[in-house]
Amino acid sequence: VQLQASGGGLVQAGGSLRLSCASSGRTFNSGAMGWFRQAPGKEREFVGSLDAWTRSTYYADSVKGRFAISRDSAKTTMYLQMNGLKPEDTAVYYCATRGTRIVASAMRSAGSFDYWGQGTQVTVSS
Repeated sequence: VQLQASGGGLVQAGGSLRLSCASSGRTFNSGAMGWFRQAPGKEREFVGSLDAWTRSTYYADSVKGRFAISRDSAKTTMYLQMNGLKPEDTAVYYCATRGTRIVASAMRSAGSFDYWGQGTQVTVSS
């Protein structure tokens, strides 16, 4: 399974970006998928995740109401729509997935995901 993240870039505060994560080797029709981010000097942190079966979504409090996870109808690409971007959203964003379902409490943990993309840089200027 290979994940390819794209769509990052430089945007002004208040702007929007949509990140994409294309999958080869499996589709996003089972298990879970998620986005994490890592800012310079900080640990990787949870952004949001999606349960492929229930379509339940989970978000970090810092992005709730501004970010949204979705997937395309072919279930080969997932997205992270980011609106109302803030300078503190600046980070490298990683997509991740796993093939089997996990409990809701594990949907926010990086250790729950088996496959990772290479990351895409998002920079928000003030």
